[in-house]
Amino acid sequence: MPSSDAPQPPTDHEVLIDALRSVMAPLARLAVARGLTYASAEETLKQAFVHAARDEQIALGQAPHRLVSRISTVTGINRREVTRLVEAVDAGPPVPEASLASQVFTRWLSDRSLRVRGRPRPLPRHGDAPSFEALARSVTQDVHPRSLLDELCRLQLARWDVDADTVTLIQDGFTPRGDWQRMLGFLGTNVGDHMQAAVQNVLAEESTHFEQAVFADGLSPESVEMLRALARRHWKTLLSEAVPLLENRIEEDALAGKPARRRVRLGLFTYHEDTAAHEAAGADGAAKATSKPKET
Repeated sequence: MPSSDAPQPPTDHEVLIDALRSVMAPLARLAVARGLTYASAEETLKQAFVHAARDEQIALGQAPHRLVSRISTVTGINRREVTRLVEAVDAGPPVPEASLASQVFTRWLSDRSLRVRGRPRPLPRHGDAPSFEALARSVTQDVHPRSLLDELCRLQLARWDVDADTVTLIQDGFTPRGDWQRMLGFLGTNVGDHMQAAVQNVLAEESTHFEQAVFADGLSPESVEMLRALARRHWKTLLSEAVPLLENRIEEDALAGKPARRRVRLGLFTYHEDTAAHEAAGADGAAKATSKPKET
């Protein structure tokens, strides 16, 4: 007979709690770093629970007059709080549109006519294409190119050489330096959509979203940098192919009169950390390689 002392496999509930802990830990770190109190975060979490439970009950076709009771039962939040949150909850925050500055930046990176030897070429500020003015006009006619140039320079994404009157990109990714609110916006939308994809894949009978990763440990900083360089190269290739494809499909779908209610987000990321603090140190304090690369 098996020993009663044998370790029991974790329950689904325990695995779910571990997954939530992994997701919440970096968010808690961000909140603490920026002075957000637990009470504020708790209110946001309550809203999310009520919103999710409400959507599920509506999808199941439950009677509206019993909605509050069912949400309270599902979430464990008392009826008074549920009533307050249901009255305040709406369809969720609107999906923000890409800023005009980010659209100019992305087109500059992806348009092959604006690259030389694989890198974005410096552009004269005025004149016919290729020029920054022509690039800006290709994105919008509603905002003056100088305003878009000032915004790109403010975000430290581009540099304007006043003497030569040329504009040069100085970043290879739209990471607006010094714009804290926009960085938080990217965090919410990028990580939020990634989480939506992962959760829907877990809950659905079949995976509906592409979500894969490869991971390994036992690496030196130099080896990690090689992987980061690999990711940057592939991202540039993906960007140069994806943006023209998306622009063409948007135009063709509009011309064909097809329903255009879908949105998509395509991303690539790397993450690395020093695992020595999380492992049993050897006599020399060095971390040991524990696995070969794996895919998940």
